[in-house]
Amino acid sequence: MSEDEGWRIVVSDAKLMEMLRGLDDPEWLEFPAGYDGVEAAASLSRLVAKIDSRFSTRCKIDRDVQDSAQYGRINVPAEATVCGTRIVVLVSRFKPLAMVAADNPGAFLGTDEARAEGELGASDLEKVEQALAGLGYVVIPEELLTNRYDGAAHLRFHGSGEPSWWDRFFGSF
Repeated sequence: MSEDEGWRIVVSDAKLMEMLRGLDDPEWLEFPAGYDGVEAAASLSRLVAKIDSRFSTRCKIDRDVQDSAQYGRINVPAEATVCGTRIVVLVSRFKPLAMVAADNPGAFLGTDEARAEGELGASDLEKVEQALAGLGYVVIPEELLTNRYDGAAHLRFHGSGEPSWWDRFFGSF
């Protein structure tokens, strides 16, 4: 069996929330204890190479986002996608957490809405999800990340409103 066969593992929202809470250490806000920046860089490079290959393009990448739990952002160009909409892949410093969005995080309330509106093709989403799963990442739905943060850490949040799980694992604070 190839590394991509059997890649789709359905995880309930309850299990994903359990994972988020398990990674939520109030002592470590921007990265987890034992964080290895060299490994994070290598893992992101492997992910970009896989996504580049699957879309036959060169994706734009932002690495090591400052003052944030987000480590990297990969932009699949709109012209490389079926629907002509850019795909954004975010990876957290808290591996295995990742998130996928059409156009930009927050443009749609998750990939289901983007697909329903014709802005994200199922085959494109599958390419991204397979690449992530093949490297051990777990995709956290954007809808789940928008829930109010009720974890253990006292976030020094500088946004408007109450912090969300997005803020905890992908945002700046």
